[in-house]
Amino acid sequence: MAKLIGPWKCPPSITAAALAFCVLPSQPVLAEPLTLSGGLTNRYSDNITRDSDNEISDVETRANLRLSHQTDPGQCEANTYADLGYGIWHDTTYDPETYTTLDFQGDCELTTGLRWEVADNLRDVTRDTRGNDTPDNTTRKNVFRTGPVYALRLSNVDQLRFSLQYEDTEFEEPEETDSDRYIGSVGWSRMFSPTFSGGVSVQTNQAEFDTGAEIDTDVVSLDFSQTWATTSLSGSVGVSEIESSFGGNSTSSDGLVGDISLERQINPVTTFYINGSREFTDQTSDFDIRFDDFVFDLREISEVEVTAINTGIRRQFSDSSQLNVNVFANRSDYIRVDEKEDRLGLAVNYQRPVLPLLTLQSSARYQYQSFDEDDVDEETISLEVGLTYELTRDLGITGRIGHTSESSDLSTSEYDENWVSLGLDYR
Repeated sequence: MAKLIGPWKCPPSITAAALAFCVLPSQPVLAEPLTLSGGLTNRYSDNITRDSDNEISDVETRANLRLSHQTDPGQCEANTYADLGYGIWHDTTYDPETYTTLDFQGDCELTTGLRWEVADNLRDVTRDTRGNDTPDNTTRKNVFRTGPVYALRLSNVDQLRFSLQYEDTEFEEPEETDSDRYIGSVGWSRMFSPTFSGGVSVQTNQAEFDTGAEIDTDVVSLDFSQTWATTSLSGSVGVSEIESSFGGNSTSSDGLVGDISLERQINPVTTFYINGSREFTDQTSDFDIRFDDFVFDLREISEVEVTAINTGIRRQFSDSSQLNVNVFANRSDYIRVDEKEDRLGLAVNYQRPVLPLLTLQSSARYQYQSFDEDDVDEETISLEVGLTYELTRDLGITGRIGHTSESSDLSTSEYDENWVSLGLDYR
């Protein structure tokens, strides 16, 4: 699912599509107190390595600590979420593993109209999309971004916005390629009515890799935003050109790009949403952070034409049960190496109280993947059900069971896994 992070409702990577409308809200953001939570979970799996032949069972014990905080409105503001985990396997199938998620976004007002922004996003990501989801096939990706943003109000309805930012992407594994990125942008926006605004934005993006390669991307787009009583719609459409230089060889591509974000409140308890984007980029960008179900293949750096869309419904029932249904699809076209990867799927999550202190959680997920280079198709089905009992107001115990099955044209990629977990959660 696409995510908007921070109190300013801007993605951590400000694309040309969002330039004209990534502005500070007119209403102050209420602060949220510092919250800490954590847990300890034991998870048994009968196929911990997700292997097709040599199935190995093991138990992982994992401790998690979570932090969330939003500052008071003021000259400097910040929004932070962090989740840190540490896991060990009793039969040492894997070395001890650290799990990390971090989203930080902050800014300080230097003078009227001029702000300095800082953002950092840390994730555990897949290294090879053809491999199974195990600790041996993951690495840590950190995207740090900072720079000034200047908003110049030309009239009561017109605004110019200038931005110059530096972005550093680093992977934990030394064999993965890191990058430095310089992003300059300018956008004009106009409020045509209290509910409709539009504009034009231009962005240039220069990425330099530690291998000596370079990828430059330019985007020109028309942007719009419209709100109704129960619906909000924003997006852009434009053209982009990407040029890469690898080992003295240069290539370039161009095409239409854009994005869309729509949310509609069908009734007081049901919300429909759809998010989509098409960009020219590379594997060190934050596209996989903005779209959860999108995965870059890190085997080699290449300019990539990426398309992602997800849509779904969120519903709250009168008995306090909740239903979330999400459909997603995305494509990666690795231009230089002429490879395409497609992924589509369905995820359903349902939660309801069974007793005053007992809650049922269940989920089902189907995913289809296609790799045109090897002419390989894969299907993955995951099922999970669990119960949480509130021992006290702050302490709960959760038990879960689940099953995952993957079928593939490559027999070495097929596997079945059954697992069960028991954990304590402190809030």
